Amino acid sequence: MAIVLDGKKLSEKSEEELKLRVSKIKEKTGVTPILATILVGDNPASATYVKMKGNACNRIGMESLKIELSENTSTNELIEEIKKLNINKNVHGILLQHPVPNHIDERKCFDEIDINKDVDGVTTSGFGKMSMQEKAFGSCTPYGIMRLLDEYEVELEGKLAVVVGRSPILGKPMAMMLLNRNCTVIICHSKTKELENIIKEADIIVGAVGIPKFIKGNWIRDNSIVIDAGYHPEKCGDIELENVADRSMAYTPVPGGVGPMTINTLILQTIESCEASLK
Repeated sequence: MAIVLDGKKLSEKSEEELKLRVSKIKEKTGVTPILATILVGDNPASATYVKMKGNACNRIGMESLKIELSENTSTNELIEEIKKLNINKNVHGILLQHPVPNHIDERKCFDEIDINKDVDGVTTSGFGKMSMQEKAFGSCTPYGIMRLLDEYEVELEGKLAVVVGRSPILGKPMAMMLLNRNCTVIICHSKTKELENIIKEADIIVGAVGIPKFIKGNWIRDNSIVIDAGYHPEKCGDIELENVADRSMAYTPVPGGVGPMTINTLILQTIESCEASLK
């Protein structure tokens, strides 16, 4: 019987614990943890994600500071907004909602975020520190996946993990986190040759390529650990789950697997940032 890696259930359990942490911070210091969210342009999906993050803050007693900028905002104008948040002592976490409009240098803007407020785990220096197993905030989706695997006590050491996707905020940090937990890791992508044969060898498969049902169920062998980090308007992920869920050792459902853990991890890291700033 496959283990369902239920991110919705874990995120709800975590929220109860985070409520207590926020309550203690307020009680002892009078400080309320604040997450600043920056939304550039009018992408409806991005607006929905920002709203969900704001709602998560409200549920546990945090505050969200919403910065909304027009579609024609320049890279320099966006950097100025980030700099203001970096020096605002009331702000403990900064989230720049991805993707920004094409004319903006997103990487340059990400790297302007103070590493101590990089609660979404998007800076180059944060990635480097995490990869070297130094203290840094992890990219929220991969770190959320690791928390989910730990909650269900999924053994990782020595396993062959295949990560399909190489984005700087998902595929690459996911590979590093698994490597740091003693997995042997292969990073693949949409241009990888003989992808099917590589996946057939995997003990752990992570779908993070951003293409609906790109990874076919019959490529995945029995008793694998199947992590689907994709979510598409068709209400499916990057993996053909219907053909593999029953045969797997453990899998993340779509929706309700990885998604809730991403937002929960963002909130957790904002609270950690707040606690660190008060020490």
